Amino acid sequence: QVQLVESGGGLVQPGGSLSLSCTASGTIYAIYSMGWYRQSPGKQRELVAQITSCGGPHVADAVKGRCTISKDNTKNTAYLQMNSRKPEDTDTYYCNAEVAHVATLHPREYWGQGTQVTVSS
Repeated sequence: QVQLVESGGGLVQPGGSLSLSCTASGTIYAIYSMGWYRQSPGKQRELVAQITSCGGPHVADAVKGRCTISKDNTKNTAYLQMNSRKPEDTDTYYCNAEVAHVATLHPREYWGQGTQVTVSS
């Protein structure tokens, strides 16, 4: 089994910065991508940023210039650095990863439990 554990959410003031991290654990054969999505109640989950094993990072237009994604392959951990936070960035942020388990070698999608980010003064 593969688990994604997120950390780093919380309250931040408008204009402030916040970092999220997501660590994949378990009997992992390979990680093909890791990224972050966000969702507000009643809305669809949307991509924030993603980094793949064979391509560069991709950041959604809504947060481009304000978010940076990186990954430490030795720790199976992805990091999302969020700057210049706006109230409309208030959401639940979910880690997402495409991971192959050693038992199957086939990649499947996994989700973290979600972490709340609130931008408010």
